[in-house]
Amino acid sequence: MRGWPHALLAGLWLVWTSPSTAATTSTFQVSAQITAGCLVVGGVSAYGVLDFGTQSALSTATLSTALGGTTVTFQCTPGVTLGMSLDGGQNSASGTRNLKRSGGTQLVAYQLFRDAALSQALTIGTSVPVSYSDPTAIKLPVYGRIQLPGNVPAGTYTDVVQVTVTW
Repeated sequence: MRGWPHALLAGLWLVWTSPSTAATTSTFQVSAQITAGCLVVGGVSAYGVLDFGTQSALSTATLSTALGGTTVTFQCTPGVTLGMSLDGGQNSASGTRNLKRSGGTQLVAYQLFRDAALSQALTIGTSVPVSYSDPTAIKLPVYGRIQLPGNVPAGTYTDVVQVTVTW
């Protein structure tokens, strides 16, 4: 009987240290849906400035320029089809965009294009594709041309064009 307490303790020790038969592993599913889209970088709400510079009121030059200043940059998911359309501006008349003299009624017509060669017109309200090679740095391709009439009063001539970008 002397070995009986030692045997009982050894048996209890085996029960306490035996591996449990309960499951200790399981699985769960992880998923995400990634949608195509674009971001406006920098939080700027104005797409830039199309500036024909300072010219003589007597000039009849034809000038061209590109959208510049603090331009908005887009970042898009690779493969996204990006498009843009432009309205007629605040001073359009008969399908023509116009700069208007501040404090006056005089207008000077101008045209917008989507290429530096000024061969692809951006007509009022027509959506056009925006091509890009770097989806992390997309700038809107807007170019302008103006034929100065040489007979308008001196002053500051401006217009504001609304741009709609879609993807």
